[in-house]
Amino acid sequence: MTGLGGMTSETAGEWEKVLVIFAAEAERLVSSMEEGLIALEVSPADDLLPGILRGAHTLKGAAGSLGFQAVTDYTHGVEDLLQALLDQRLTVNEERVSLLLAAVDHLRDLSQASLAGVDSLGAVHKAHLALLKSTASAHPSVKAAPAAPAPLSLPRLPEARGATRGRSRMDLERLDRIVTLTAELSVARGRMTQFLTRAEGSGASWEDALAQQREMDPLFEELQEEVMKVRMVPVGPLFRQHLRTVRDLARSQQKLALLELEGEDATLDTAVLDALRDPLLHLLRNALDHGIESPDERRAAGKDPRGHLRLKAYHDAGSVVVELADDGRGIQRERVRERARERGLVAAPERLRDDELLRLIFEPGFTTAATVTELSGRGVGMDVVRRDIEALRGSVSVQSQEGKGTTLTLRLPLTLAVIQGFAMGVGDQVYVVPIQGVQECMEVPADERSSSASGVLSLRGQPLPYLRLRQVFGLGGELPARENVVVLKHPDGVIGLAVDELQGEGQRVIRPLGKLFQGVPGISGSTILGDGRVGLLLDTPTLVRRAILRAGEPGEPADASSSPQDLLPPSDAPRALSRPSPLSE
Repeated sequence: MTGLGGMTSETAGEWEKVLVIFAAEAERLVSSMEEGLIALEVSPADDLLPGILRGAHTLKGAAGSLGFQAVTDYTHGVEDLLQALLDQRLTVNEERVSLLLAAVDHLRDLSQASLAGVDSLGAVHKAHLALLKSTASAHPSVKAAPAAPAPLSLPRLPEARGATRGRSRMDLERLDRIVTLTAELSVARGRMTQFLTRAEGSGASWEDALAQQREMDPLFEELQEEVMKVRMVPVGPLFRQHLRTVRDLARSQQKLALLELEGEDATLDTAVLDALRDPLLHLLRNALDHGIESPDERRAAGKDPRGHLRLKAYHDAGSVVVELADDGRGIQRERVRERARERGLVAAPERLRDDELLRLIFEPGFTTAATVTELSGRGVGMDVVRRDIEALRGSVSVQSQEGKGTTLTLRLPLTLAVIQGFAMGVGDQVYVVPIQGVQECMEVPADERSSSASGVLSLRGQPLPYLRLRQVFGLGGELPARENVVVLKHPDGVIGLAVDELQGEGQRVIRPLGKLFQGVPGISGSTILGDGRVGLLLDTPTLVRRAILRAGEPGEPADASSSPQDLLPPSDAPRALSRPSPLSE
């Protein structure tokens, strides 16, 4: 059987593997060159140029060995300009760095085109190559105008031929450990089977059976941990992608900005990392548009003309924290209050605490921009960030000093597959919330018992809005003799959930809801309980904001006849801070 170009199927398979390796290596080399050029523009140094030139030379060699002539010819022109800079025949300046960054974009396009079977220099690439060569041979006083790369319309590579984003290689040591654990579990299972077979008539007790089970538990837990680690990847590659993003977005606004990275080794589940891409881009665009001032404004304020952004990641208490800090103008409180009044979000914004006021920037349609720009001003962005982060069972908070800058903090779970959950029972239904959100539990006082769907309790003298899950989800039935409240903490406030019983914490495997149940208000997932029943994972942010909203509404609490749709906010409803609540008094 023959494959591509008359090759046998075996030969074609080997060629496919070679192309996959080239795709990954080409992207690594091009990205490394891009990062080096951005660093070179900020701080021209001779020690950076050899590394960039070495990357170009390696790419040219790899492309040449596969017969990709277009990549080879174009990279040779890039090398000529880099060599001229290294020999100091030309000086490093913004125009030449921009020209080389555009060349990096062309190299990326040409590599993808070659992989897709298009191995030729189009007119755009030929024109840019000519500009590279003329610049390399020009007199130092001649400045080259940077040419923006034209996007190519290329066929998408099959999954087998491209390196998928976020995929990590499992190291042999971890693979060996998983194989070892699997073997140990197989032995333990055999012993359990043998024990159960001989148990009848041997006088074995339940305690003996439990002892056998407990021997297997550590093996199961360790195997699960090792398998989960396979999905963990460092945040560094995602962070480094934005070095170029920040540089180009700042230039488009006639600003200067530098992105600094910390904690690139912090790891996240691949699914969490992929879901973080869009929120992170929104935050960077917002920081560049609203936060970082123009070079003239920064000089007048005694600042470095170049704005500084710091993207940092670290592990904390079973979560990953991602911080984006800038040294810009900060959030102007009076402007936020003014826009809040204009949009009718809050009747008396001056009565809000500072953290409540700053959280208004996450309201749908909210913006402090006076004019609409390419980056912002339409009120779309920060509310999307909050929605996407909360969909990951994470949270977002903000701190800001006027004239000093703003820090946005994202707290994310390490994985979406497993959580430490706290289970609560209502009737015959079980609900689960992440344990890190549980602050404490308390019993509902006898004089507070009612069939109301919501209300306010006193927690050590402080108001505690609460929701009664029996009414929220329309479960019906009689109230139990004893009712408990689980107190949840969240950036939007602290609330209670009234339930029948507390079932405690444990590790829960999270499963997505079926299509029939997706979008059900207040529910974000499901889990299989130890007894085989299905437990529902609560959408805590929605419940928190709903409880605070209802606590601030005039009139009596909702009665037992209220439907779940009445108790949960519509998608376009004002959120927790839409009117002053007892928490903001």
